[in-house]
Order: sequence, then structure tokens, then C-alpha cells
Amino acid sequence: MQWPDGVLNPSAGDVEGVRSAPMTEPWLDDACSLVDAFRARRVSPAEVLDACIDAIASSPLNAFSHTDFDQARQAALAADVTLPFGGVPFGVKELESTVRWPYTEASLIFKDRMADHDDTLVARLRATGAVLAAQTTSSEFGGINCTSTVLHGTTRNPWNPERTPGGSSGGSAAAVAGGLLPIATGSDGGGSIRIPAGFSGLFGLKATYGRIPMGPFAGMSSLTSVKGCLTRSVRDTARFFDACNGFDQRDPLSLPAVGGWEAALGSHDVAGMTVAIIPDLETARVRTEVADQVAAAAEALAGAAGLRVVVVHPKLPPLRGQWAMAGQVGLRAGLGSAYPARAEDLSPEMRMGLEGAMQRYTLEKAASIESYRRQLNEAMADLFEEADFVMCSSNPDVAFAAEGPPPSTIPGADLIHEIGFSRAIMNNAALTAPSNLNGSPAMSIPAGLVDGLPVGLQVLAAHHREQLLLDLALVAERALSWPKVAPGSPHRSSVLAP
Repeated sequence: MQWPDGVLNPSAGDVEGVRSAPMTEPWLDDACSLVDAFRARRVSPAEVLDACIDAIASSPLNAFSHTDFDQARQAALAADVTLPFGGVPFGVKELESTVRWPYTEASLIFKDRMADHDDTLVARLRATGAVLAAQTTSSEFGGINCTSTVLHGTTRNPWNPERTPGGSSGGSAAAVAGGLLPIATGSDGGGSIRIPAGFSGLFGLKATYGRIPMGPFAGMSSLTSVKGCLTRSVRDTARFFDACNGFDQRDPLSLPAVGGWEAALGSHDVAGMTVAIIPDLETARVRTEVADQVAAAAEALAGAAGLRVVVVHPKLPPLRGQWAMAGQVGLRAGLGSAYPARAEDLSPEMRMGLEGAMQRYTLEKAASIESYRRQLNEAMADLFEEADFVMCSSNPDVAFAAEGPPPSTIPGADLIHEIGFSRAIMNNAALTAPSNLNGSPAMSIPAGLVDGLPVGLQVLAAHHREQLLLDLALVAERALSWPKVAPGSPHRSSVLAP
């Protein structure tokens, strides 16, 4: 199944049975449309929440680790719809602390832990009127890019339940693309917003490091993870950033507030700016069909936006174990006295990574991590001196098996023999992790289908250029038509009067 003309479709009509939700099914539209409908009294927050609850009850996707429908109904009935997200049902990723909800981080080790505070992000969403309805599943501690854990089982992709929605924000992606909730939070330490967005046909923006605070109790080990959201539309993401960005005293590395994200959409003319189209970023092995689809979408977007295509060779250092090992510092700190006492309750991947880091994390290894990061930062700076934007694939292939593990091969290539075991294992993150290590923004835009599954077009930009990325995404939203929800998502009877 392909979108019309393979890529281009300037209308917002049906897409081979996949349709943009009309307002007779408002929970299948974007969050901003819901707020408009609430304010116009076409539908109430309580009615939309009930429709979402019905959809969740019959869903086979396993997108949620906890629901709080009683509290959500109270919030929906009392919703102030004049607020930016007044009355909108939200999903919150289970790596976020939400008071009186479980705070397991998807691990057996913390299966009985309850949150005693709201993270800054969660508190800011409450202040904008968001109705926090359910907690979305994650991979354990956000460690791998599929969402399947001993604690919660396997989360499935609404485009094909045999495939993963990605990770670690897989539950959020499944919920939003599956027509269960209009918007959900995510986090991205190596691609965990962009990878699920690419696998699930959604829009996902990884911001400049520090844009949205990590506090309270902000970790400062690998300096790679950022907070964000999975959405059906560009304006939903812009409104989310209006609500959640800005300095917080409990995260000293957070950035000063920037206002007007939604109001400024479409006001920055990107015509004449430069773009390099490099499907594999010259750092990963990408399946041929995916690379071709990404290149076609990139060329179509460059044409629609008036970008000037330039030839650039990134010269990024290959992703190696330094990135993964640096992340183990924060994991070890978070485990506290539970490690090694309860090491057997960790997944094999987490246990193997932590044990390996404990054995090898020497002063010499720490120095090599710092050296690698400096090399990468210089290469990224060189890259953005040659091009304003870089377009590549969000993932090496379409979504893999729901249970995982992430593959070390792609069709037609034996990566272990071609590039070695360690680089083959890193191949699934080689496209996304450079932006995390560098701290610069990047986004995934739906770019069509391969084998009936979504492909994501990733766009990279220099630090603090999220607004330009959003404006470019707005062009893409109009030129590269994408459905708001996956085919087969719940289409219940209308909650509106005829």
C-alpha cells in the first residue's frame, strides 16, 4: 500500500482506506481540533474521554501500563476549555513520574513503586488543562527501541500487530497512531521519539537538549535525553512546546523559555535554505526500499519548501559502545541499592549492558567517551556549516517483530559480516543517536509506506532551530499527506448528536 502518487498528496482526503478523522469522530482528530470543538460546544471533554476509554477497552495493542479513568472523568467534567489543552485526554509515558501513579520505569525491580510527585513536564501539562488519562508503556528504563517487557508484555503497532511500534516511547506511539488517545508524552535519549514516530506514521520532534526541563531530580550523566511528545499534527507539537518549555530551577541545564511556538507556525520562510539528502547519513545501513522512499519524500519536501539541495558528506564517527556505556551511569545511579541485590529482575539486555559497563568503565574508557563526543560535535558542526537541514531515514527498515529484539540485519545484507558485530547491533540507533549526543534538534515526518508499514523521514538541524523544523514540518504536512491514525483504528459511533 502506498500513499497516492507514492509520496505527494496535497489534499487531506482518504488514503487507501486510511482517513483523516472527521469531527463526527473527534477523538481521532488532533488535540488542537478537540480544544476547538470543546470551545464551540460541539462535544464535551467527558464525551471524548468516554470514547477514548471505549476504544482503549477493546484495543489489542497493549499500549498502557496503568489507567486512571475515575480521576480523568473528574478532570474532564471540571475542564477549563479556555486553557491550551483544556479537556484533552493525554497519555503519559511510564518513565515520567506522575503522582499517585505507578513509577515502575517498566522494570520488575520497581514493580510496586508509586510516584510521590509530578515531574516538571507533567505538572506543566496539568496547568494547561490536560486530562491525564493513562500511562503508556515503555521499554525497561527506555533502554531499547522496541516495547516489550516482562512487567507489561508486548506493545503492538496499530499498522500491523505483529510488528513493534518502536521504543522506548512505543506505548505512546501505539496509543496515538491507534486512535486511542490524541496525544502522549515521549522521551528521546537515542531516538526514542523519532524511532516510534517513524514506525507508526506520526510526527515526532526531539528538541535541543534542555528545551523541556528534566526535573525534579534531573540526571546529568550522559546529557542525551530530552522530553517531548508523539502527535498527529505539527500544531499539536507546537502547542505542547508552548506549554512545557522553559527554565526550571531543578534542572540547571534547562533553557530559558521561548514563547509563541504555535503562533509562529508558518511565519519562517525556509525557501532558499540548503538541505543535504542522505538517506543513510553515511553512518548506517538502510534497506534499499526504505532509502528510496525516504529520498523521494525528501526531494518532494525540498521542492515544496523551496530548499536548495546540496551535496554533503557528513564524516560522522561511527556509533560505538561509548554512547551506550555513558548511559549506564544514570541507570546505575537510579537503581541505587537495588543493584546488584536484584540484578536477576533486570531484563537480559539491561543486565548485560550494566554488567559490561561495570567491568569496563575505567578512567581510560571514560576518556574515550569524552574524546568520541568531541569528535562527533565537531563533525556535526561541520555538517551544519554546509547545510541548514539534513534529511535521512528515521530507521534502517520498517518496524520489526513486536517482541524484538532489534535486528542486526536488514533484507539483502548480513551486517555482522559487513560492518562487524558491535556496529550491526548499533545500526538501529546509528541514524538517530548522533543528534542526542550532540544535543541538536531532529524530527521524524511520515514519508509513505514500504510493505504496508510507515517510513519516517528524519530532518536534522543545528541547535535551537526547532522553530524552523516545525515550519518545514508544516510544509510537509500539507505536501506529504499523512493519515492521523492507522487503518483499522477504532471507529465508534459518533458521540455527537446528528
